[in-house]
Amino acid sequence: MADRPWHRSLIKSGVRLVLGGSLAHVQDWFPGLSIVRSQNVSEVLYRGSRVAVLAGPDQLRERSGEQIYIVGSGPSIRDCDLSGLESGSAILLNGAIGLIGDRIAEPLAIAIEDERFVWRHIEMMRKKIAPGSLCLFSIAVLRALCESDKGWLADKTIILIDNIYKPYGTRRRTLDDIRQLQYVRLDATGSAGFSLSPDRGVFLGGSVAVSALQFALYCTPKTIGFLGIDISNASEPRFYETGRDTAFSGIARAEDRIVEHLVFARQIAGERGVSFINYSPVSALLKYDFGYDDRFAARPNT
Repeated sequence: MADRPWHRSLIKSGVRLVLGGSLAHVQDWFPGLSIVRSQNVSEVLYRGSRVAVLAGPDQLRERSGEQIYIVGSGPSIRDCDLSGLESGSAILLNGAIGLIGDRIAEPLAIAIEDERFVWRHIEMMRKKIAPGSLCLFSIAVLRALCESDKGWLADKTIILIDNIYKPYGTRRRTLDDIRQLQYVRLDATGSAGFSLSPDRGVFLGGSVAVSALQFALYCTPKTIGFLGIDISNASEPRFYETGRDTAFSGIARAEDRIVEHLVFARQIAGERGVSFINYSPVSALLKYDFGYDDRFAARPNT
């Protein structure tokens, strides 16, 4: 299956042509999707009908414990023994949902922000994401899901991943706009940022791991662990792929941007007494003093 249907590519180009760069992200929800926010309840509508109710990040915090793990689908996950992972502690990114039921009994949440994953793996999502699951989804993912199966969202708990630079329903923000927001932190150059109120938007940093991390730190656990966040070997098949069905990944190309955001987030976490732990022996994070903990390394049978 193609990563994105041809009609979506046409809509993307057309919206940019008609509305210009500052509103090009309208294509994320056009046509048909809308978010209606109120003091009592926020809803996701598709073609005028309610398809989901939005929850806030407090629901994630209420379900979380002292340890949160951000679990990607990097090749290193194949060699991890996840039997010791605490139940309800993992935020699974994209294809890491393939671990549900086999190696992870119950995740804390699922996080997907690139609609191309939906178009390519909607059947995996239907199979692996159970009713009642807590799902961190972007606007584009919600719209793609509605195009594919608008009834599927009804029994899921949805938390919105909203791009702080390109928020739903309004023009793209400038760096000066971002600097005025009281709930964000920017590094010295302004190239990396962190949102302290992810319900108002998060910084997208080249990987959904960056977005998930902002929600995880909002929960103020003692530790945040990274599994399968390899980055450096992103050109290799993910753990659930074979050589034939490997989808293109821009992760390796975006390594500098991803790591820049994670390093900045580590600084903010340290100020709050939260430790980061890397559990991938091949992660690009090793080059930036994240270290390596072999707690989940598979051991030979004795």
